[in-house]
Amino acid sequence: MTVAIKFCGAARNVTGSVHQISTNKSNVILDCGLFHGPRDEYYRVNSSFSFNPQNLDACILSHAHIDHCGNIPTLIKKGFRAHIYCTPTTRDLCHYMLPDSGFVQEEDIKYVNKVNKRRGLPPRTPLYTKKEAERALRYFRTLDYHHTLALTKDVSLTFYQAGHILGSAVTVLDLADQNSLMRIAYAVDLGRTGMPLLRNPEVPEDIDYLIIESTYGARKHEDIREAELKLAQTINKTVRRGGKIIIPSFALERTQLIVFFISELIKRKMIKKLPIYVDGPLAVNLTKVFRANARDFDQITQAAFLREEDPLGYDNITYVHDVQQSKKLNDISKPVIIISASGMCENGRILHHLKNNIENPKNTIVVIGYMAKDTLGRRIVEKNKTVRIFGRPYELRSEVVVINAFSSHADKDGLLDYCRKSKNGLKQIFIVHGELTQAEAFRDNIARRLNIKARIPAKDEIVYLKARKID
Repeated sequence: MTVAIKFCGAARNVTGSVHQISTNKSNVILDCGLFHGPRDEYYRVNSSFSFNPQNLDACILSHAHIDHCGNIPTLIKKGFRAHIYCTPTTRDLCHYMLPDSGFVQEEDIKYVNKVNKRRGLPPRTPLYTKKEAERALRYFRTLDYHHTLALTKDVSLTFYQAGHILGSAVTVLDLADQNSLMRIAYAVDLGRTGMPLLRNPEVPEDIDYLIIESTYGARKHEDIREAELKLAQTINKTVRRGGKIIIPSFALERTQLIVFFISELIKRKMIKKLPIYVDGPLAVNLTKVFRANARDFDQITQAAFLREEDPLGYDNITYVHDVQQSKKLNDISKPVIIISASGMCENGRILHHLKNNIENPKNTIVVIGYMAKDTLGRRIVEKNKTVRIFGRPYELRSEVVVINAFSSHADKDGLLDYCRKSKNGLKQIFIVHGELTQAEAFRDNIARRLNIKARIPAKDEIVYLKARKID
């Protein structure tokens, strides 16, 4: 049996995950995410694929983050007509994530075309529209954790808990013919052990090849309790000077997690009971999905829901759906907490909140997630004196506090531990979804401490794998 992996995206960088696995009889892809970067590069990279979508037998989706699912509508536009397999919760989340992404594409291109018109340049079209994103949802099919499905004559699929976001999965492909077999695990993205709300990641048995992320391959997260204390201290300090706390957050998972932590700080009287505004229709809708899929939470959170204690719905939390209500937040002069997307500050309502608050030294911007290169979020983390929002320069006068411990990605110790637990029979590890410095440090750590062959594939590199012979 001939098996090849082509690393088509998120190879030596973080976003745009897509990888093709081919056998003599089958072609499937793992994820189909959006690449994030400067606008021209964004459209160039996301508009085409290094494989023929019409020849694919399946797309397997690990979870609902846009850098993993967000280019599925383009895949459909290019002729893909097979099925997209994911967990039921991931399907429910994509029901909101993909149309929202299509809406963002349309709004972004409106802005681009206004600029192009002034410059005498021809108009451009969006990567895909909201309607095209909605059409893509027809191709989704679901598979529960620990159930196995034959995708083709020689490829079977099983999902295991990834612990990254609700519904996220470690994808396992079993490939077999009459003479040989192989087991490939795809742990991208991988969550953390012991985090609130979510179940711990699972390690499948008898893996031959492991594809794993390296977002935090060289970094160790703070202890979550220390992060809670840092968050409480930051909020209290901002309240004392009469400022607002602005939290850019991914609408999916990070928003729900930070709401949970802030609510716990209030319950334990570590901070005052402040008004919390979760601003954005996507976050509002995704929180509904979280409540409807409580079965996927860890046992402690499930028990809270059974006691009718909704950890995402205390009386000081307002979920803002309406645009006019969002604009009214600018008129609030007292201390409040505003949580809004997008997480990397590239689009969405967070841009309006930053524009209106970033030059006030009383305010604090709390960064609770990874900020990719060439994003506004990264420039804020690096504390550039001036940043551009909607094309205009603004002075960064607000305090910036970075708390990476709320990340839903495993850190270097968590990643190494996962590799260690997968070690028995493992032939090779492929490191993706990380900046090159993070991936290289992770690879060296694997070699030094586990003595397992690890490789950092380049974009569009093809690697041929060796199957086990059947006796």
